[in-house]
Amino acid sequence: MEPSAKKSERYSRLHRDLNLLLDGESDFVANAANTSALLYERLPELNWVGFYFLRGSDLVLGPFQGRSACVRIPLGRGVCGTSADQGRSLVVDNVHQFDGHISCDAASNSECVVPLVVDDMVVGVLDLDSPHLGRFDEVDREGLEEIARIFLHHSDLSRIADSTGLES
Repeated sequence: MEPSAKKSERYSRLHRDLNLLLDGESDFVANAANTSALLYERLPELNWVGFYFLRGSDLVLGPFQGRSACVRIPLGRGVCGTSADQGRSLVVDNVHQFDGHISCDAASNSECVVPLVVDDMVVGVLDLDSPHLGRFDEVDREGLEEIARIFLHHSDLSRIADSTGLES
């Protein structure tokens, strides 16, 4: 496992580079695509990185990198649905021991999910999977929470809210 100091430095560079990559672009789909691509390129030991956006009571697949994935996840189900339902990040060392885990890719063994929160409402999640048990830790959680903040800062939040049905 990578030392925490080195991992923190990796996230600092990612935060800087993501800000530069998203600067001047506000389309949330384009920003989600570039964010997932950057994370997939730069973070080791991942097999899936992507976004799910809330549509009614389901999370619906958004831009991602990796193998094909589950399209809809009900709130409260699996790691993504639980994170969105509870409005908090989840780090799961072994997804096979997570009650209600939804297996989109049998190769995934650990997961980190960060909710996307706009005006105190969850509008989606950022989801990372790894084929390695225990791949994610608190440094990852904190680093990915900042990635989510950067993504939301640069993205057209009204468009996210419109697409989730939060505004009419």
